[in-house]
Amino acid sequence: MSATIVDPWQARLDRMRRILPLPLLTLSAVTGFALPDDQSPAWTRLYVGVPLVAVSFVWWTVVTVRFRGNPPPRLLPVVFAGHVALCAVLVWIDRSFGVFAYTGFLFAYGLGPRWRTAGFAATALVVSASLSGYPGRNAGQTFTYVVVAVVLLALVLNSATITGRAVEQNQERGRMIAELAEANRRLAASMAENADLQATVLAQAREAGVVEERQRLAGEIHDTLAQGLAGIVTQLEAAEHSSGQPGEWSRHLTQARTLARDSLTEARRSVRALRPEQLEAQSLPEALESLAGTWSAGSGVTAEVETTGTPVRTHADVEATLFRVAQEALTNVARHARAHAVRLTLTYLDDTLLLDVVDDGVGFDPVDRADGYGLAGMRHRLTRIGGALTVESAPGYGSTVNASVPLDVPRAEVAS
Repeated sequence: MSATIVDPWQARLDRMRRILPLPLLTLSAVTGFALPDDQSPAWTRLYVGVPLVAVSFVWWTVVTVRFRGNPPPRLLPVVFAGHVALCAVLVWIDRSFGVFAYTGFLFAYGLGPRWRTAGFAATALVVSASLSGYPGRNAGQTFTYVVVAVVLLALVLNSATITGRAVEQNQERGRMIAELAEANRRLAASMAENADLQATVLAQAREAGVVEERQRLAGEIHDTLAQGLAGIVTQLEAAEHSSGQPGEWSRHLTQARTLARDSLTEARRSVRALRPEQLEAQSLPEALESLAGTWSAGSGVTAEVETTGTPVRTHADVEATLFRVAQEALTNVARHARAHAVRLTLTYLDDTLLLDVVDDGVGFDPVDRADGYGLAGMRHRLTRIGGALTVESAPGYGSTVNASVPLDVPRAEVAS
């Protein structure tokens, strides 16, 4: 829906068309009949002037009420021509009606560039007659009319030219503003569409991560738990067949017991890999505090944790991924950085969760180590949930690992 730009000049002109004609007609009629000049005889005033004034009142009442002083373009030439004709006759009856004839200039503006000048000229000729009288009675009156008409036409047409240019420039500005408003509307719609598309791509990336994680778990179960259970069944069946041989029977039971314990260990490991146990009973900031404390005690490097923003509980995958990234980053610091201090900063924004791990160690070249120090694994984890990893470092200047993940997780994914 495009914006509607209101032209102040056009609004003022419409208001003058709506308000001025009837009051000026009333003023002209009262003045003309109360203080008649000798331009026309009394019978002309009575039998021609009064009916024309009545017709003018009815005419402008209809225009004012029906069109609110602003007739449509197809009817405006008819309204203007009728107005000029009535004014010409009324001015012939009494020159006081020149006040009413002035309103013709207001309606001439609406005739458009092609007929506007002719409308101004016609109105100026009628108004000139109200100042000097129509030509024809004598040479002096004719000469006076011609002089007044020429001067008034020159002034009016010059003013009309200047005003016409101003009106056209105003209309052009209005069109430019309307086009700009339409462009802004389209830009807003495009941005909203891009936001929806980004949300869709993000949801698809997360869904792909969920599918990938399920496939990984399925393969791990097949390679460990399923094979372990199959081995247990095989050993128990072998023990059943060797019930008469105590040595063999005991050996098969021992192997079955060993396979069961190994399978239980693998099951527990898979559960821990799915979600860190620190997050089972703690929030992410609390879990990072515990992680930093444990890591600092084991490595001898001071580790501090700072949380900014308002912590909120987000999707389990998001918290688990950031926790694993923090673990991997601290492991890298302990193995390679030779740092004296590490700071972990967790920042909650409106729609994004940030984790910064900064150390004062020896640093490295991120280009040379793009796939080393566990960076590829961290990037892979973050990519699965629509996140990103950036690394800033240089030899001798420590390093900064920044992980960012969106907070808005689709309901369908949460349910999965």
